[in-house]
Amino acid sequence: EVQLQASGGGLVQAGGSLRLSCDTSGFTFDDYAISWFRLAPGKEREWVSCISKYEGTTHYVDSVKGRFTISSDSAKNTVYLQMNALIPADTARYYCAREQKWCSGKESMHDYWGRGTLVTVSS
Repeated sequence: EVQLQASGGGLVQAGGSLRLSCDTSGFTFDDYAISWFRLAPGKEREWVSCISKYEGTTHYVDSVKGRFTISSDSAKNTVYLQMNALIPADTARYYCAREQKWCSGKESMHDYWGRGTLVTVSS
């Protein structure tokens, strides 16, 4: 059974840091790309970042470049999102999702999603 589980969210002050984890199981980790999306109140779900072990690439939405870093540990089948210099606009529920091989950034290309973890950044 394919599973993705996001964790690591919480309440943090602006300027602070959090590290999200996406624990995966039930599939060959290195054959898939894993993305982070976020859903903020009153907004549409937004793609944030992606890592493709297949391509050896990482990608970020412009608003988080230089602040967020995505990485993975194939031994643990886990993807991380290190979030630094957080701002209130980063407040959202963060989801991880998988797609085959490479990063498209498109929701429709992702077939399995985790439940999400809530990040709240106070000003």
